[in-house]
Amino acid sequence: MKKNKIFMIVAAAAMLVSCGGGGMKLGDNEFAVRTVKTEGTELQKTYPATIKGVQDVQIRPKISGFITKVCVNEGQTVRKGQTLFVIDNVTYEAAATQAKAAVTSAEASLKTAKLAYENSKSLYEGGVIGDFEWQSAQNTYETAKAGLAQAQAAYASAKQNLDFCYVSSPADGVVGTLPFKVGALVSGSSVEPLTTVSDISSMDVYFSMTEKDALMMGKDEGGINAAVAALPTVKLRLADGTVYEQPGKVSRASGVIDAATGTITLVAQFPNPDKVLRSGGAGQIIIPTTENNAILIPQEATSEVQNKKFVYVVDKENKVRYTEITVNSQNNGNSYIVTSGLKDGDQYVSKGITKLSDGMEIVPITEEQYQKKIDDAIKLGENQASATAFIDMMSGK
Repeated sequence: MKKNKIFMIVAAAAMLVSCGGGGMKLGDNEFAVRTVKTEGTELQKTYPATIKGVQDVQIRPKISGFITKVCVNEGQTVRKGQTLFVIDNVTYEAAATQAKAAVTSAEASLKTAKLAYENSKSLYEGGVIGDFEWQSAQNTYETAKAGLAQAQAAYASAKQNLDFCYVSSPADGVVGTLPFKVGALVSGSSVEPLTTVSDISSMDVYFSMTEKDALMMGKDEGGINAAVAALPTVKLRLADGTVYEQPGKVSRASGVIDAATGTITLVAQFPNPDKVLRSGGAGQIIIPTTENNAILIPQEATSEVQNKKFVYVVDKENKVRYTEITVNSQNNGNSYIVTSGLKDGDQYVSKGITKLSDGMEIVPITEEQYQKKIDDAIKLGENQASATAFIDMMSGK
């Protein structure tokens, strides 16, 4: 039994040796090389954005008084004309009643003055009274008419003040925060509004573009307004990182450049049928752009030193040259678009650049060959590990 065990251990050792012992090595100077070629690609430019309702209306009282009733809740959808708050109306109701009584009194005075005027007119035409009496009656009548008009105006004002006790929504929308509760004293001079009603059936999303980008975009399309009209549909990335399902369209750009920031403000409109977007929210506008004749290289083929990017370019003698490149600031996370440093037809090392040094001579191979050698080496390492474990088991370790 012991002899058999020893025989099996020797056989396993032989198998391990036959697999190459230390494992198959990837050639020390064999590196994957790729040839530069231009192609079309799509990029995404992102801009920080602020979300606002198409109509954000601050609700403020037009009279002073204590809030006696709050008729809505935060986040509630309301219709135009719906009552939001009720302000103590006792004083204003009394004023309206008094003004209405004044109108009734003025109407009675006018009727009396009219009768006197008509009677004096008849007497004057009959020669019974003179000019003075006739003119006095006429003046009294005109004064009564003016008194009625004044009383009616006072009543209209008092009635309007009474109506102002019932604060209603000026538009359809969603109620914002409610900082004032029942019993709070409010007035038209209060700094904070009673609430905000936002029309969120569609949303305006504001974002800023640098003056340089705006000028370049305008030159390509013949002006900023034409460039805005030519922009494709845009997307909105929300604060949680998800992309809003509804596409948007850039509708307008501001006519001036902000001197403090050097940017121009643009507005994109997004439909909001499910009320997912809320006024005051934040996100990012995503504008897709197409780059024709672009040179794309994988990011793993580059190294970075002091914010400068480099690649290893292979010359005709298969020697690598450490070459600086510049890239577009927009990328997809996997590749860079090279704007200078490489041209169509150049060759560069695409994998394993950490083992390279400037001027080193290499044996170029394809990326497929390079990957196959790595896969073979991994598989060989797994076989060796299995054989070693088997020997240890059989030897009683």
